Amino acid sequence: MNLKFKLLLIVSLLTFFSCEKNAKDTVDPEIGSTNSDWTTASHAKEGEPDYSVVFPQDKVNSLEIIIGKTNWEAIKTDMVAKNKGTFGVGGGGPQGGGMPGGGGQPGGGGITDFGEEPAYVPVTLNFNGKKWENAGFRLKGNSTLNSTWKSGIYKLPFRLNMDKYEDEHPEISNQRLYGFKELSFSPGAKDNSLIREKVSADIFRMAGIPAAQTAFCKVYIDFGDGLKYCGVYTTVEVIDDTMIKSQFGGDDGNIYKPESNFTSFVEANFEKKNNSKAADFSDVKNIISALNATNRTSDAAAWRSKLEENMNMDQFVKWLAVNTTLVNWDTYGAMAHNYYLYNHPTEKVVWIPWDNNEALTSAARVNLNLSGVASNWPLIKYVAEDPVYYAKYKTYVKEFNDNVFTTSKMNTLFDNATNMITPFVNGSEKEVSPYTNLTNLSNFTAALPILKTHVSTRNTAVKGFVQ
Repeated sequence: MNLKFKLLLIVSLLTFFSCEKNAKDTVDPEIGSTNSDWTTASHAKEGEPDYSVVFPQDKVNSLEIIIGKTNWEAIKTDMVAKNKGTFGVGGGGPQGGGMPGGGGQPGGGGITDFGEEPAYVPVTLNFNGKKWENAGFRLKGNSTLNSTWKSGIYKLPFRLNMDKYEDEHPEISNQRLYGFKELSFSPGAKDNSLIREKVSADIFRMAGIPAAQTAFCKVYIDFGDGLKYCGVYTTVEVIDDTMIKSQFGGDDGNIYKPESNFTSFVEANFEKKNNSKAADFSDVKNIISALNATNRTSDAAAWRSKLEENMNMDQFVKWLAVNTTLVNWDTYGAMAHNYYLYNHPTEKVVWIPWDNNEALTSAARVNLNLSGVASNWPLIKYVAEDPVYYAKYKTYVKEFNDNVFTTSKMNTLFDNATNMITPFVNGSEKEVSPYTNLTNLSNFTAALPILKTHVSTRNTAVKGFVQ
């Protein structure tokens, strides 16, 4: 083989591989993808989570979900089989109102078995005009899902898992939506404003509490009879998918989604979202043991020291101050759920809020001064009874009230969120029954002043508490 021929061969091979590499930016020939919208940035695991696209703070995204008649019937059959009821049977109509309904009062234990999660079905997605195929879709939630489902309302809470069906469809192996494997979608049930889930997460982060990113998205769903407009949802980042790594710089430590009030350790109440094969629960076991130790009153300094070997109590006390000030009833202190724990390698176990759609209401289940908390909520009760922690709690309440939870900052936050979604709730597009949880659109209009009044009322309460 002469030198000229060898050079021509090398050039040809380099050109071929270059073309192959560029082709993979649109279609992956090795896995046979026929989706012309496929790119590394939008569909592949190699793409970094693009928060500017999936969680924009200045616009409303658009999502179309093609479920189809067969899969919709499969969802309904699965819900009945799992004792979650028949769609449209036994409910009381739209759930809007922004007020909590039912649930565990403080002192009632707050641990409820909600049964097996609904099943996934494969769906086609169109997100801001791009297509994703065979993504996993399932309903999610507890009381919200129960009431909405039985009321026959199609604006249901749901989750997406982008590569759920990669074994059956290898062409979508490691499929992502702009770097996100899973996403949660809250329909704003029991919230006439439709912004509580979004702005509550913003408020937590403004106060220095790690919380999932959120953004608004208008959703259209085909249940088998064409696309139906299901109104404005809040897209919520999944804690164990991207949030931990994004906000903590890594996610090697244990991540839990508990159903526990911390009176005793029950393994089944600490769902592990990672490291499940290791089955190491020593971090939370040690916290519960130290929290409930007999030396709490006889040697408070030693008790605090032992507790803080595993638990970031400073961060928990700050969360408690923020959560109690803004009033977020559907979490620890009333119900033993809607929080995550992450065992950070240096910051220890930190508390992460979750599912905030019933925050910012007047129905406080934990008093601002922490009085009357029952013994089955020891993390709160013992903070209230320990002079060191209680002083820190009062300091954080005042700091939050003075620096974050001001009428000026909250009014701006609420106005921006409401103005953003109004065209898609009661404007060029309207939420209508049975594809909304609003009883009527006038309730949406009236919700913003109620939120603003709530902030002002809590500001006054805090001033009376900390003086």
